[in-house]
Amino acid sequence: MTQAPPPDSGMPVAPVAPAAFDVSIVVVSFNDAADLPVSVGSALAQRGVSCEVLVVDNASEDDSREVARAAGARVLALSGNVGFAAGMNAGIAMTSGRYVLALNPDCRLEPDFAAVLARRLDESPGVGSASGRLLRAEGPGLAAAAILDSTGIRFTATGRHFDRGSGEPAAGRYEREEEIAGPSGAAGFYRRAALDDAKISTGFFDADFFLYREDADLALRLSRLGWKSLYVPAAVAAHRRRNLPERRGQMTSQVNLHSVKNRFLLRINNQSGGQLLATLIPTLARDAVVLAACLTVERSSLPAFSWLWKNRARLLAKRREIREKVRIRRGT
Repeated sequence: MTQAPPPDSGMPVAPVAPAAFDVSIVVVSFNDAADLPVSVGSALAQRGVSCEVLVVDNASEDDSREVARAAGARVLALSGNVGFAAGMNAGIAMTSGRYVLALNPDCRLEPDFAAVLARRLDESPGVGSASGRLLRAEGPGLAAAAILDSTGIRFTATGRHFDRGSGEPAAGRYEREEEIAGPSGAAGFYRRAALDDAKISTGFFDADFFLYREDADLALRLSRLGWKSLYVPAAVAAHRRRNLPERRGQMTSQVNLHSVKNRFLLRINNQSGGQLLATLIPTLARDAVVLAACLTVERSSLPAFSWLWKNRARLLAKRREIREKVRIRRGT
């Protein structure tokens, strides 16, 4: 079997050894013992493709590791909490499937989820990632509600990103396959060759994000390298969405801090000078609102700005690394 860059990339095709599995399902957990039996159980119940299931545990303080092993998954036990992005990177490196399914612990897959997406990407070598149809989940069993959770990521003209269809009634909406910006990290499906192509010094997912927005960053990087992304509604899953903009006041201070940090990190990694100038007024207006909130009602997020400043040299070097990778791909 040959894994290759996108057909129009101009990059040579390099043969690789056949993978042992079709799909590697990687779950990053942190104190998720209550959800793991359902999410891991649904991963192990996938049919129509060969799958391996790995739980990467970020030094949970509950019984997550024991629960994951009891459910039948292989476990990579980390000594500390390195965050979702770095945990997912460790899991991807420890697996071998042709495709990688990045699965949240609070997500339940229908039995043919992986097979539907693997079959569709087998037919489309230029597609690097895919999203299924994610419904909003409720209760400890992650039962699907009649509300959409995500049909993939969309970006606004100013660079903000949202889950398409989030919170909308599911009936009659987003029922056709179409190209999207990228999949939600709740159940993101990736071609391993695309991940290898997009990998940078901080990993497949940028470990600097720690958690939140890392899926949007990877989506932009893959797109700039020429990989397409598809929404395939026949692949269905259910996801309990914990973090929503309207619930920001109920989210942990750590999540809010990384949300602030990562909105700027996303821009540093991916936004060109021309794009910034084209959206300068709405972008600065939004920045002013974020800064005002951090100075008043959300002071726990202020360290985001000092982190960005302290790491500015390294972050700018990483921006150059990404831009050079894109430049080489485009031959400019």
